[in-house]
Amino acid sequence: MSKSHKTKAARPRAYLVGVEFRNNVHKRKAGLSLQASLEELALLCDTAGLDVVGQMTQTLDAPNPNTYIGSGKVDELLAWKKAEDFEVVVFDDELSPRHQRELEELLGMGTTLIDRTALILDIFAQHASTREGSLQVELAQYEYRLPRLTRMWTHLARQAGGGAGGAGSGGVGLRGPGETQLEIDRRLIRDRITKLKLDLEKVQQQRSQQRQQRKRSEIPVVAIVGYTNAGKSTLINALAKADVLAEDKLFATLDPTTRRVRLPRGHEMLLTDTVGFIQKLPTQLVAAFRATLEETVEADALLHVVDITHPNANEQAQTVMETLETLGAGEKPMVIALNKADKRTADLVALDKAEESAEESGGRGLPEANGILSEGVPVSALKHTGLDALLSEIESVLFERLISIKVRLPFKAGDLMSMIRRAGNIESEIPEENGMLIEARVPGRMLDSFKVYLVK
Repeated sequence: MSKSHKTKAARPRAYLVGVEFRNNVHKRKAGLSLQASLEELALLCDTAGLDVVGQMTQTLDAPNPNTYIGSGKVDELLAWKKAEDFEVVVFDDELSPRHQRELEELLGMGTTLIDRTALILDIFAQHASTREGSLQVELAQYEYRLPRLTRMWTHLARQAGGGAGGAGSGGVGLRGPGETQLEIDRRLIRDRITKLKLDLEKVQQQRSQQRQQRKRSEIPVVAIVGYTNAGKSTLINALAKADVLAEDKLFATLDPTTRRVRLPRGHEMLLTDTVGFIQKLPTQLVAAFRATLEETVEADALLHVVDITHPNANEQAQTVMETLETLGAGEKPMVIALNKADKRTADLVALDKAEESAEESGGRGLPEANGILSEGVPVSALKHTGLDALLSEIESVLFERLISIKVRLPFKAGDLMSMIRRAGNIESEIPEENGMLIEARVPGRMLDSFKVYLVK
């Protein structure tokens, strides 16, 4: 299936290519259909500054070993190139270095070939505004590019001394006897990757120290998570009366922001924004943004923002949950905010999505829709409605829903004993030779503090 449409192109023109696989080994893991995925890819292109002029899809058993798509589709792509005169071809899946080389040769000079991973990396590079974000993006870009090096990378020697993350190893005097330019480029990239990792380690240490300081303050931390463009930044602005950048674009903000928020019954929390998730989030980015994403792992609870008006709200929520599982934060206490509920009522949206997902996936989507969309708190971050109910739910999760524990605390853990007395309820305490055996009920956010002392 192919289709094409013309646009008023002041920006580079892009043509999209998507593939659906019949073979279970190659089927897409994400919940989005191929067409929905391509619609999202078009939004990514717009964010990156490209105008989409057409798209092509194909269904295969497995990727073509040389060109990913079939030879007939390659010919069709070349014909569309001649007709539409586009400068960029964007594949919806990550291409192997071999696929990329073969396709670039067939498309010829003057046409740039990129995949979804490269596109997301480029968007991240445009929007990173802090030193940490710039370091993370640059590291991800170089790790993506290293196995894809060709002779076109002769400019690396000029870049090696700078970049978003600061000064790196210079190119002067690096050429060894008998080295080709490609070998020099590879070595320059490896040197730069090493330097970036060292710089990021220092940033991670600083972030870890900041987290420890927050823990010592005993103010609970809530990480706000969600699919990109779900309204996280708008919500944090509404809850904390902050001024975080909020735009109607994918990945408008990358750098984490923390704000203090007062809860209805007098408690306080620290609300931390995190990078938005997306289906097929590049593994390079997950690794590079580990320090930022660790905010979700270390948080006392999560605030999951879902754009309830999006036609794929259920699938987006599932993608977020799967990413949280990958990060080790899938079991964290969570409150779900059904954002933009002013546009459609939450109950109707949940019902619509449950029925649609069930029809599209043979019933597979119904339980997830009921579990995620029906349990959330309807809010409008833009119109500031439903915020009191949302804050009350967060406060309940953080301070009022107590979990039973049995711990053997040594005398040196007096700070934990004080924590139980302040925030929990002690049901029994038995003196022992080296400490106290305690049965108590504490807020779920405190469980990590007692993990090493739990009595099974």
